[in-house]
Amino acid sequence: MASFDDYVLVSQFPEQPVERMIAAFRGWPDAGDAATATLNYMLTALGAQKFAEIDPEEFFNFAQERPRSTRSKDGIRHLQWPANEFYLWPGSDDAPPVVFYLGTEPHLKWRTFSSLVGDLARQCGVKSVVHIGALLDAVPHTRVTKFSGTSTNQRIQAAFDRANVRTSNYQGPSGITLPVSESLAARGISYTSLWGHVSHYLHATPNFRVGLGLAQNVSDMLGLPIDLGKLTVMAEAFDREVEKVIADDDQLGQYIITLEEKYDAAVDATEMPDPADLVRDLERFLRAERMGGSES
Repeated sequence: MASFDDYVLVSQFPEQPVERMIAAFRGWPDAGDAATATLNYMLTALGAQKFAEIDPEEFFNFAQERPRSTRSKDGIRHLQWPANEFYLWPGSDDAPPVVFYLGTEPHLKWRTFSSLVGDLARQCGVKSVVHIGALLDAVPHTRVTKFSGTSTNQRIQAAFDRANVRTSNYQGPSGITLPVSESLAARGISYTSLWGHVSHYLHATPNFRVGLGLAQNVSDMLGLPIDLGKLTVMAEAFDREVEKVIADDDQLGQYIITLEEKYDAAVDATEMPDPADLVRDLERFLRAERMGGSES
């Protein structure tokens, strides 16, 4: 049977226990690339250094998730394989160290993969993991970014409840985040998941507006000294590009007005709209516009 060392390449474990980890996955749990763009920004802002990675060979169908070919300035080609990498920020006088995990949702052997993440976290001394993700939802981009989340940490869950960050009632096919959370829980590691809701009609990526909200929440939650100035500028530029697209699309503009009305009415009634109902409304609206009339 293959061991941890057969799957995970470690240059050097942290010299001292690191109690906190922040994680994000590319793929299904990353609508609009909002979560991974946020984690990438945090890694760069803090100057975190890679210390370990999971070998992708056993966990990916490379015909489905193909390695990317890149070319250096001197003309040499390199392959970039699906990456699951761990980084260390050693901390500062005002904040303890953090392990960051930037992953790609695998295709194969999810239980083995999740166990590897849990084992590495335990070997680093991690006691609490915060996962950030992004999901598509029928929410207008013109309103304050919506978040949902849950935590096995009672202190964090209480903070979520005070901030009206609701637990999702979703039931259906799962992403890799649930097996990973169960793996961590089996090792006595608390798990928090925070999701930013991305407007389903926006296809531009990365969605820096949602990413900024995730970064603000996580940095506040963990007391990280991250300068969000550049990310704020990128979010504002993203907003401007979105408005240009909407200004050139009358159908989309009309749909957003309708969505805003229903969303605001639901918020006033303290009951969020059902995304499935709003998507059906969008389909009916566009169908009626194509037919040149109204449809009841």
